[in-house]
Amino acid sequence: MGLYTITLPDIGEGIAEAELTEWNVAVGDAVEEDDVLGTVMTDKAAVEVPSTVSGKVVWLCGEPGDTVAVGGKFIQLEVEGAGNDSATPAAKTASDGAGQRKSGADAAPTANTEPDKASTSDTPPEPATSETPAPAPVSAPPARGGAPRQPLAKGEKPLASPAVRRRAQDAGIDLRLVGGSGPAGRILHEDLDAYIEHGPAVARGGGRMPLTGTREVKVLGMRRKIAEKMAQSWSHIPHITIVEEIDMEAVEALRGQLNAAHGEARGKLTVLPFLMRAIVTAVRDHPEMNAHFDDDAGRITQSDAVHVGIATQTPAGLTVPVVRHAEAQSLWESAAELKRLAEAARSGKAAREELSGSTITITSLGPLGAIATTPIINHPEVAIVGVNKMSVRPVWDGQAFQPRKTMNLSCSFDHRVIDGWDAAVFVQTLKRLIEAPALMFVEE
Repeated sequence: MGLYTITLPDIGEGIAEAELTEWNVAVGDAVEEDDVLGTVMTDKAAVEVPSTVSGKVVWLCGEPGDTVAVGGKFIQLEVEGAGNDSATPAAKTASDGAGQRKSGADAAPTANTEPDKASTSDTPPEPATSETPAPAPVSAPPARGGAPRQPLAKGEKPLASPAVRRRAQDAGIDLRLVGGSGPAGRILHEDLDAYIEHGPAVARGGGRMPLTGTREVKVLGMRRKIAEKMAQSWSHIPHITIVEEIDMEAVEALRGQLNAAHGEARGKLTVLPFLMRAIVTAVRDHPEMNAHFDDDAGRITQSDAVHVGIATQTPAGLTVPVVRHAEAQSLWESAAELKRLAEAARSGKAAREELSGSTITITSLGPLGAIATTPIINHPEVAIVGVNKMSVRPVWDGQAFQPRKTMNLSCSFDHRVIDGWDAAVFVQTLKRLIEAPALMFVEE
């Protein structure tokens, strides 16, 4: 038997390290070649790391939340034959600890000047799944049982199993004073334990027990990246948001006609491809909106190509797949690419290059959308267009209120480089194009 060490492979151009987000195996597990060992998170996508050999897991490089260097030791297996590593798992744990792994907290630029205990200990540590214990939940008194119930009506019996009744009788406890946390208020053993431990000290007068527990949830993987990205955008960019009501009757009529005529052959069109077309048309006159701002270099880069990011909710969190060169696509091509990218993002199969490089972004909550939102700009872009819920509202036509399909656009801009006036003109351009959709298809 030998030892085989698998290193973190190259997971993308320019990526030097990645966050470990999940293990699919544990120490002692048998794995086959190509089995997924774990998942790491780059700044854009989750990447599964497969096993290149079959064997038994004897060492893991860390726990979810740790950062692992590309090329660093990822996992060690006991394999048939000589393997590729002569070091023992314990020795590897000691020697690897300081060099390749750092916890999420230690991943900050501040260097850890304390020597790694594993590397200096005379006694090799045991192979383990983690050197850092998982965060323990904040201790709190049990929320069960200590809260006495409202006095029961005469003759009313509390719900409890015979075993619980016997225990209460043996302890001399009146079960009518014990709160029950089971179905329909049934008193459980845990409730009786809590009552015995804490007594009837919790305030009376309420039929429901007060809840005092707390939980700590470690922010990992995609959620951490989203948090970092949002914090970066919000802290760097002074936002200005403009909300405008759009009459959707014309574009909805056109969409219905196109879907009726071509939907079966080309696929159904949603509103988003029309909005993408409106943005493509609008940025011809407002190129400053289709741009990146490098505030360190003090430089704005306007783009001729319109790469539209579509903020998409996935099971792992918010991602932004990018429809590239929307300026060169028809409505149906945009719709097809939008559908393909959304499905890839939701299934976690979107490639890294499909999740980066946008020049302007659309965000939509779909049917859940509110009347208005305050979109956060996708750094380093300078503008984002937010789509809100469409509904039929009464609109005054000068003589009477008429029912009209309307929708609000909430658009945010980087106020360092986009003045409020220019932002308002851009939004009015979008409004004009959507309310008269034929203008979107007029070539200059």
